Amino acid sequence: MPRRIVLAGGSGLAGTALARHFAAAGWEVVILSRRAAPGRGAVRTVGWDGRSAGPWAAELDGAAAVVNLTGRNIGCLHTPENRRLILESRVDSVRAVAAAVAGCRRPPEVLVQASAIGIYGDTGDRICDEGSPVAADFLAGVVAAWEGAFFQGAGAAGPRRVALRFGHLLGRDGGLLPPLARVTRCFLGGAAGSGRQYLSWLHLADLGALCDWVIARPEARGVYNACAPGPVTNAGFMRQLRRTLHRPWCPPAPAWAVRAVSRYLLRVEPSLLLTGGRCVPRRLLAEGFSFGFPNLAPALGDLLGRS
Repeated sequence: MPRRIVLAGGSGLAGTALARHFAAAGWEVVILSRRAAPGRGAVRTVGWDGRSAGPWAAELDGAAAVVNLTGRNIGCLHTPENRRLILESRVDSVRAVAAAVAGCRRPPEVLVQASAIGIYGDTGDRICDEGSPVAADFLAGVVAAWEGAFFQGAGAAGPRRVALRFGHLLGRDGGLLPPLARVTRCFLGGAAGSGRQYLSWLHLADLGALCDWVIARPEARGVYNACAPGPVTNAGFMRQLRRTLHRPWCPPAPAWAVRAVSRYLLRVEPSLLLTGGRCVPRRLLAEGFSFGFPNLAPALGDLLGRS
């Protein structure tokens, strides 16, 4: 009988990639989503509200692992209402999973919780590892509350717990890379503002390998920075993207223009484009995890090809 993994909030970029990864490895995959859907081979999609335990909780009983990826996308304007939804969607889902686990006769062996390197704030040139201090801005506060609910909330003495602080996930079909590749192909691939803000990233293939590693290692516990060991500046990222797509140099977009386009056309908080974090996966490297794509050039080459 195949081992079962439950992906809460598993219909986005990360969840879709993990569902494919674990299904290909012979696992039974259950996705918890706002809308149930017919099964596809080894993958089933079960409905849940992300706030409270319900019939979906039975899927956790006997599961080997639960990976909770739930959270409203931060790629919006951070109005008071959006801030409320960003925070509540994360904390409520953690509490719902904890309540479901508490009711299991055979609880999952490990709970893996998505988190974010946004907990460190805008770091400038300062290198951040898992021991770096929590920043004082809105997103850092959200991540701190998110992790607090996970590690210190109800049921915290239950299954082994791991939180993965993700950088930007790089994949062919979603996230940061496709829109940047489109504008670069149109000869508009310049840096945003000064270009000195750092971008910490992770190839989607390494996401699957990392989840395998965390699930298989009983000693893996606590918080890990889930990003490649080669963070780059925004200018460096765009330079490598132009090289991969065979496009010439492009002048940077002034910060005032980025703010205007972001706020009034994209409807995205400008700070998401003009700030960043220089983060390294100190614990993963020290404990022996091997990245398939530790550096940006091979990662972009793999995802975008070289033609």
